Amino acid sequence: MTSKVPRPTLADIAEMAGVSVSTVSKVLNGRDDVSRDTRAKVDEVLRQHHYMRRGTSGFEPEIRTVDLVLSGLDGSWPASVASGMESAAYEAGVHVVISRARGSAPTGGRRAQDWVDRVLERGSAGVVLGLIEATPEQLARLAAARIPCVVIDPLSDPPPDVMSVGTTNWAGAYEATNHLLQLGHRRIALVTGPPHHLYTRARMAGYRSAIVAAGLDVTPELVRHGNYDRASGAEQVRALIELPDPPTALFICSDHMAIGGYEALTGAGLRVPEDISVVGFDDLPEARWVSPALTTVRQPLKEMGGSALRTLVRLMGGEEPESPRVELATTLVVRDSTAPRP
Repeated sequence: MTSKVPRPTLADIAEMAGVSVSTVSKVLNGRDDVSRDTRAKVDEVLRQHHYMRRGTSGFEPEIRTVDLVLSGLDGSWPASVASGMESAAYEAGVHVVISRARGSAPTGGRRAQDWVDRVLERGSAGVVLGLIEATPEQLARLAAARIPCVVIDPLSDPPPDVMSVGTTNWAGAYEATNHLLQLGHRRIALVTGPPHHLYTRARMAGYRSAIVAAGLDVTPELVRHGNYDRASGAEQVRALIELPDPPTALFICSDHMAIGGYEALTGAGLRVPEDISVVGFDDLPEARWVSPALTTVRQPLKEMGGSALRTLVRLMGGEEPESPRVELATTLVVRDSTAPRP
């Protein structure tokens, strides 16, 4: 009895032909943006390995599925990341399944299923995690199944063998705070997220560095923590403007929290930016819709999704990453919510 020879993957075909996985995918899908010589070379490797479509004379592309698992599906952040990842997946010739990380109640005394179980059941070739802190046990199960993983905006430092994609949070926070300093503000409050999150710590460090570089002291009562949602943003801004010596500017490390802050300021009869300036972080579509339009730090969310997918495809092809972390640049987008200190 002879054992069945495993069918080569797209990555195997690409390596034998000396081209990229995306080039093989383009040939398989009949794209015309491949040179004649390259197409002939890929076709020959495909023929040698009997990579044929059943019932036809053409080649059959290997359909690979990857998972995008998010902490939640509501809002502009997951939509932007998913959009960027889907575009990159189309170019790479892979399918994307989007789901929310949730567990189910255990039955019959067995362990509850989690997102890893669903990834394994689908036979996914790789997984991208967005705003999820995977446990060592979950990462070990992925590694045992030889399923590569890429994390977008990790909540804590991932293990050295896990790739991550993020943005220059420190630099973005420094630039936002410095913008307010240049407008003459000296009492600048920071409203950020849970202190144990990796990107929260980076944004706090950027804010503190800018304050100290301006020759000022960081005032503890002006640093507040929310949960990156509108309600906590409103709550923290309300507490700040009720201080005996309230701030003249707010750096709020989330557009959602900043919009909540707008609500608190309006309720207190304060005008933006005439009475108080506000800077957000993310540059979600909502930042342009509010009035006045929000000055904010742009995170390239679509680019983050695309970069995560392309990194994952390289890992699926057996490539070794040059660095375990990819950082994309942030940009300060100045709109109408900031003005010189009144």
